[in-house]
Amino acid sequence: MSNSGRIDVHQHLVPPAYREVMERHGATAAGWPTPDWTPRGAIAMMDRRSIATGVLSVSSPGTHFGDDAEARATAREVNEYGAELVKDRPDRFGLFASLPLPDVDGALAEAAYALDELRADGVVLMSNVQGRYLGDKAFAPLWAELDARGAVVFIHPTGSALPMLDGMPGPLVDFPHDTTRTALHMTLNGVMARHTRMKVILSHAGGFLPYAAWRFTLGSQFNPGTTPESILADLRRFHFDTALSAGPFTLPSLLAFAAPGHVLYGSDSPFAAEEQGRVFDSMLDDYDGYRPGQLDAINRGNGEALFPRLGTA
Repeated sequence: MSNSGRIDVHQHLVPPAYREVMERHGATAAGWPTPDWTPRGAIAMMDRRSIATGVLSVSSPGTHFGDDAEARATAREVNEYGAELVKDRPDRFGLFASLPLPDVDGALAEAAYALDELRADGVVLMSNVQGRYLGDKAFAPLWAELDARGAVVFIHPTGSALPMLDGMPGPLVDFPHDTTRTALHMTLNGVMARHTRMKVILSHAGGFLPYAAWRFTLGSQFNPGTTPESILADLRRFHFDTALSAGPFTLPSLLAFAAPGHVLYGSDSPFAAEEQGRVFDSMLDDYDGYRPGQLDAINRGNGEALFPRLGTA
């Protein structure tokens, strides 16, 4: 691993005000308990796991709980809290700003504020918003704006319309499915083909996308203007993090599919407990199928390419 330490593109923050909103709405990450979190604890965890910088984001369920005005206020509060952390410790923290979708006007306004005024490193979107996936035509103005800015967009899974099964909270199995679903929805609806300046990171190695990519090219039968080749090319435009996905069965598929430079380290802390994260760290570092320099690139180099300011951190 690079002596400079990992860049973690999948690390979460839970500001006190955000926890209060979640509790008021009785919300969880699709049945997963909300962990304790503090900035000091996050830095201590990063020190123990050789993580130089964590790019922070709000996890599922995001900042919209049904009311546009509340969602705008919640996103603003979360983003300003995160920006202060980055301002105090730019070497240790980055920020993916939250946007209050499905309120497109609010999302456009918050994206401009967060990227221009708060100097956020990118934005985070949930994989679906009240059942609407990210290839929805209503979200076209937001994609156009993010592409015009060449923004980095982090897509995090959230709960879907599927009923949870006993002993199987959403993050266990439904989240990889939802990430896959929204990525294919974006691709078949032309989001990735039209917008080539932005960089889009999919959580958890893209769910099932790398494993089933050739199957998904069959979508050309049902989506005029696409071909198997164009679908595959657009799917490979995504970037992928390794959070909870660096196992010996997943890495061969991910590394065979992802374009060069498109795999990034992710921890999913604190929703993934540290002892669980260390298991995946070990599997990532001990995998014996890398090309020369590939592990250093995953741990740090590919993150520096997306976030140049961290190259000197």
